[in-house]
Amino acid sequence: MLSRLKIDTFILLLLGTVGLASLLPARGVGADIAGGAADVGIVALFFLHGARLSRQAVIEGLRHWRLHATVGAVTYGVFPLLGLGIALLPFIDPWLRTGLVFLTLLPSTVQSSIAFTAMARGNVAGAVCSAAFSNLAGIVITPVLVALMLTGEQGGISGDAVLTIVVQLLLPFVAGHLLQPLIGKWIARQRALLLVVDRGSVLMVVYAAFSAAVVEGLWSRVSPADMVTIVALSALLLAFVLVFTWLVGRWLGFSREDVIVLQFCGSKKSLATGVPMAGVLFPAATVGAVILPLMVFHQLQLMVCAVLAARYGREAEARAD
Repeated sequence: MLSRLKIDTFILLLLGTVGLASLLPARGVGADIAGGAADVGIVALFFLHGARLSRQAVIEGLRHWRLHATVGAVTYGVFPLLGLGIALLPFIDPWLRTGLVFLTLLPSTVQSSIAFTAMARGNVAGAVCSAAFSNLAGIVITPVLVALMLTGEQGGISGDAVLTIVVQLLLPFVAGHLLQPLIGKWIARQRALLLVVDRGSVLMVVYAAFSAAVVEGLWSRVSPADMVTIVALSALLLAFVLVFTWLVGRWLGFSREDVIVLQFCGSKKSLATGVPMAGVLFPAATVGAVILPLMVFHQLQLMVCAVLAARYGREAEARAD
């Protein structure tokens, strides 16, 4: 149990990257190089996401549409409504409000949703399909929600932003999926490559984003009170959605295995997708501040869901005995 609560290596790398950007931010030509590397990483990341989504997973997912529709409704309906509620709080600074609202508009995680569902003895196939559909839909839905809810703050969709989304996110994803029958099995065997691209691309975007934010005076704007606010609101947001998804799943008559899928896929927000999207949707100088709440929420969801998954797994084993 305690081992599951430890901060994982990736979180340490993220914190180290933030520290490096704070002490040695990229400037001038260095900032251009870091930004270019981050763009390449984003393209590679979404290409591999497309290549990993098999046609069979899509077909199987359509057979369980009620579960996936409910996950989607929570991810892109309930969460954004909670974001609107957060936006109305009078004591939150504009940059913090933008980051917290952006957090609520993102798709679900893939790897951790599936891993925790398996640990909890839930419907793993359902988790694979729900998480994949959430990320596929998010390529379109998240930018639209950002345009609707954050226009006039620090986000919004301009013509250039639409072009960037198509070129850096949508086209690589579609290209990867079209090539999936040819390269899907090979890519699935390249776990080390996938790990490097997944984590490396996020770290590059984080470094470029925080470098630009530090140059613009990020840490002079983030107070201890702001950090307490981020942690407290993230914890409340996570707790509400975890309880809500469990109750709704039982109310809809889902099996225990499917309720677990709804809870784990519906309650999570993807750092791997959210960081690159923030880099595309927001000005470079604001991205570091925007993704700060996401980084906090990400760690909270991993720790809490690890505890829940372990408990559900023990309960399933006890019933099987």
